[in-house]
Amino acid sequence: MNWVTIIWSTAGAASLTLAAISLLVWSRKRKARAHAYLALTAIGVALMAVTELLMMHAGTAREFETVLRWFHVPVLLIIVSLVGFVRLYLRAGRPWLAWTVCGLRTLSLVANFVFGVNLNYREITSLRHIRFLGESVSIPEGVSNPWMLVGQASLLLLVVFAVDVTLTVWRRGARRQALAIGGSIIFFTLAGLGEAILVLWRIIPVPLTTSFFFLAVVGAMALELSVDTLRAGELLEDLRESEARIALAADSANVGFWSWNFDTDLIWATEKTLEIYGFSTNENMTFKKFLGVVHPDDRGRVGNDARRAFREATDFLVEYRLVLPDKSIRWISVRAKANSKPSGEPHRMLGVSLDITERRQNESEMVELRLELAHLARVLAISELSTSLAHEINQPLGAILNNAEAAKLLLSRDKDRQETIGEILEDIIQDTQRAGNVVRKIRGMAKKSEAHFEPLPVDPLVKDVLKLVNSNLSMNNITLQLDLKPGLADVKGDRVRLQQVLMNLIANAIYAMNNTPSRTLTIRAAMEAPDIVTVSVSDSGTGIDKAYQDAVFRPFFTTKKDGLGFGLSICRSIIEEHGGRIWGENNPTGGATFSFSLNVWKG
Repeated sequence: MNWVTIIWSTAGAASLTLAAISLLVWSRKRKARAHAYLALTAIGVALMAVTELLMMHAGTAREFETVLRWFHVPVLLIIVSLVGFVRLYLRAGRPWLAWTVCGLRTLSLVANFVFGVNLNYREITSLRHIRFLGESVSIPEGVSNPWMLVGQASLLLLVVFAVDVTLTVWRRGARRQALAIGGSIIFFTLAGLGEAILVLWRIIPVPLTTSFFFLAVVGAMALELSVDTLRAGELLEDLRESEARIALAADSANVGFWSWNFDTDLIWATEKTLEIYGFSTNENMTFKKFLGVVHPDDRGRVGNDARRAFREATDFLVEYRLVLPDKSIRWISVRAKANSKPSGEPHRMLGVSLDITERRQNESEMVELRLELAHLARVLAISELSTSLAHEINQPLGAILNNAEAAKLLLSRDKDRQETIGEILEDIIQDTQRAGNVVRKIRGMAKKSEAHFEPLPVDPLVKDVLKLVNSNLSMNNITLQLDLKPGLADVKGDRVRLQQVLMNLIANAIYAMNNTPSRTLTIRAAMEAPDIVTVSVSDSGTGIDKAYQDAVFRPFFTTKKDGLGFGLSICRSIIEEHGGRIWGENNPTGGATFSFSLNVWKG
């Protein structure tokens, strides 16, 4: 029985079978490029086995020379595909070393076709026939080619490359892969290189059997890919079970669960998720398609945040708007976590999506209602000070009228009194500006607007409010004591809103002193801490009833006969909006003090 032919044909057939299976897998899943490299390596091994068989059956030296020359083509194919497989599958190996291995082997192939009859011999003088596996086979006699050292050096460098890869993968924690792939390449390449040296330098008289060493490497590669395939199948079954559990939880919690595969760009999603984003149940959801329904103003931010989460393997927390096919807007809140492969490459993101449109609408309505209440409170505060404000405006208007009549009388009696008339006109201008300033301040207080935070000096903020209430203090026989400490830092605040707080506290203090003989209003401002300013409004009134001390800041609580009960409540919301706090307490000597603290402007 011809055992040599049977064994080498079987090795070639086994290699081609592995190549066919790998090519079939790759053709169905083009991103599985590791199978393509395995197929190329297996084809190289099959071709090597064929050339080895032809050399053993060669009848002449010339025939042996030709076959040995073509033997080095599958060797190059095996080495290049092995390097490519390792770089792709194990994500390891120094690039410069990989290029050096492939370059040196390519150089040896060039020398194989240029110098001598092939890379190993300058000349084959004759063939010897020996018994091998019970059969007569041919081995050469001739002059060795020194270029053969280049080819053997390339194999030695392949071993160095494999050692570097094995150490990297081992340190990464993937020890099975390090041993299966890296270890097999190191061991069998060294074994094949040793056998080639002994045979080609004619130290032992046997034929080349290198293909079997590389067939073992191909077997290790195929086994490792098979293990990965089995594990992927097990994981797929576990993901299907998880999907069923997730879908049940999603229906119960009214949230959408999803999973985004970074390699395929496909997003698995529950029916609730598809419903939220306006996709049909039979529609493949990709990240690009998902971004297509995100509001244009949010699209760039969402895309960048998602990719950053993948890149850094961090949490993905974001709220954004969707534009549905009917042009309606929907607010979505997303909470997700990105996972990476052992190599550090992005792999998968798991997350949930929640429709928060109703909550956003409620928040918007609450903001609008709060603005309306704050506006109404300012209008009511101005209404309470109407008598004082009328006096403030009537004074300059009366002066304007008197000056205008005086100017008219002077013009009719003495046309040469130009200097006196000029002074009168200057008074008219100043009184007009004074009245206009009062009106502008009232309009600013009454105007409805959103908060605008800026650096505000405390001193003019307090004094501007006192200008509006000054006449009211005089009419109620109230003594004003002002204690504004020097060196006060600017506070971070909205001018109109803080003026509203001060005006409300002063109006409450005036009301509290209606029935008291001693009426003193004290306004203080001081640095409570290096970054906090405190403003206080104290009165000498009846104080806060202990039964109501905890309720004064509650909405609709009032002690006034015609009060609405949301003045202090709005004051608290304004101060909290500024990041400060407000409180009230009774004075030891009678009356009450309401204070609020504000943060210093830090730029």
